[in-house]
Parts: sequence; C-alpha cells; structure tokens
Amino acid sequence: MPAAQLTERNPEIAADELITALVPPPRFDAVRFRNYVPNPEEPSQARAVAECAAFAGKVSTARVKKPKKRSLFGRGGGSAGSPRETGPMGLYLDGGFGVGKTHLLASTWHDSPSPKAYGTFVELTSLVGVLGFAEAVRRLSAHRLLAIDEFELDDPGDTMLVTRLLRELTEAGVHVAATSNTLPDKLGEGRFAADDFLREIQGLAQRFEVVRVDGPDYRHRGLPDAPDPVSDEELAASAEAQAGSTLDDFDALCAHLAKLHPSRYGRLVDGVSMVHLRGVHPAPDQTVALRLVAFADRLYDRAIPVLVSGEPLDGMFTEEMLRGGYRKKYLRAVSRLTALARDADRLRA
Repeated sequence: MPAAQLTERNPEIAADELITALVPPPRFDAVRFRNYVPNPEEPSQARAVAECAAFAGKVSTARVKKPKKRSLFGRGGGSAGSPRETGPMGLYLDGGFGVGKTHLLASTWHDSPSPKAYGTFVELTSLVGVLGFAEAVRRLSAHRLLAIDEFELDDPGDTMLVTRLLRELTEAGVHVAATSNTLPDKLGEGRFAADDFLREIQGLAQRFEVVRVDGPDYRHRGLPDAPDPVSDEELAASAEAQAGSTLDDFDALCAHLAKLHPSRYGRLVDGVSMVHLRGVHPAPDQTVALRLVAFADRLYDRAIPVLVSGEPLDGMFTEEMLRGGYRKKYLRAVSRLTALARDADRLRA
C-alpha cells in the first residue's frame, strides 16, 4: 500500500483544545529532575537542576491569589489579603541548543501543582490570536504555572503582545518558566529594530530570574555525522515498509506548511511513525526556513524519525541564513533533524 502524504492532511484545532493541549509533548512525558544527567564538566547544569527544582517548590508553596474583578477600563482591583510575591515571578533558562533546557522546563512543569500549562512560544501567540487577548488572559490566569518553550521575539507585534500578556499573568499570580537561546534583554536582536522597543524588552526581562545552562549539544556527543540521504527508490521502499509512515515531495510539503499556522504542525504529524521527504534541498528563503524550523521542532517533540533523499538535512539552511539573526534557531533545527535521521537509519538497519 502506498504511504500516506502529509500534504493530504488539513488538521483543525478547536479553541477549547488549544487550552487542554497545553501539556509537554510525548518526548517529554516521562522526564523528571531525577533523570536529567548533568555533564560533570559543566557545573552550570547541576546548578540549573537545583534552581528549577527550587522554582517548582516556589510554585507549589505560593498562595493562590483570588481572581481580580476587572473594572470598566480593564484594570483589576486588588483582592484584600492577597500576598505580594517577592522577587521575579519568572524563571528563564538560557543556553545553547542540546543542553537539556526543555528537559528541565518539562521537569519543572511536572513537579508543579495544577492547574498549569505548557506550550511553545508559537502555541502561546496562536492561543491569543484564536481566543482574543482578554479571553486568553482570563483562562491562563487560572493557572499556577505557565511554561513556555522556545521563547523568541521575532517581530515588534510579538514583543508588545507577549510583554503585555506576561505582565497581566504575573500580576495575577501566575509563575512563568521559559527556555530560549537568547538572554531576555537581547530578545529580538538581529531580527527587527529592537532598539525601538527597548523599554518593552527590558520590562519583560525584569520579570525573569536568568539561569544559565552551558555545555555541548548532548544529541551529538561522540556520535557520527548525520546519515547520507538515500535514493528515491530506497526512500519509497522504506515508506512502504514502515507502517504509519508518510512520503512527500519536499517542495510540496513546504507549500503545504505555508497554508497552515505553525501551531497546527504538531497535529499534522500526530500518529505518524516515520516521515520520508523526497528531494530535500536548501530552503529558498527565510520564510520557508522558519516554517521548517517549527516543523522540525514538532517532529522532534514526537520522536518521529526522518529519512530523506536529495541533499543532507544539515544543508537545509544556507550559509547566509546561518550567519543571520535566526542562526540559533537554524542550528537547533539541524541538531534535532540529525538526531531524527539517525533514528531513521537505525530502523532501516
């Protein structure tokens, strides 16, 4: 039987599902602080475990604030007897890719009491877009913790939106934990005129305690390079042999991704056992490249192996892209795709 195609899928997500789906992805279901293995040569990793565990404890012991009544002009009136939280309400894990920041973020989420929410930055901004700002604030304010993976500010609109959202949530008593490859006061740098929004970016930074996580990319320590691409014939044979797999032309998939909001990419690959891509080549422009980054992240979250023909996965982003403001995003995607390509190679062995 011919393999299914991702380009034939058009996933939809209802508004209520956007809230209930805010949990760690399958790869991080079982992660906990106890199974994070710090690199002994990188003392910041052991410190990060302790800091994250302490933050989860802070969330657990914090008294839940009563909901504020909103006035005609949208400002809440303080609730009598509500304690004032001392210090930042946020924890910000900063470091390179492949040092286990997402493992630590998910562990913080697992160790914290409900109600709580976990999502990527893209999923968070999509939630606001679908529900509207006021409704998103109302629903998320009921949570004790909001965990945000892959925190990035790629444009001024996101900067203003997220600054206002996190201000509202932290003032409502919601603790926020986030991961990124960029310090919070450097968000947006190299991507847009960040100087024009410096006040908002600095205001956002003040809400977080920064915890640094250093070290080499654990996905590739002591491992060989990514497997070479296979022929189109081998690709088709693998797709037919692997139950639940998909087979798509790379260009067709790129065109299909353009029709879907990135928050739907996870649903696009749900239930897929292995992804096969025919004719991989460098992304033609930055817009396509950033969609591929988001797609790679969702494949990695779900531990879906990837087999390709054409050019190697580590050549998906041009040298010019790797020198630009999104460099860290592209390198993270290459790291994750390489790990998934190795998984595919093992399945074929």
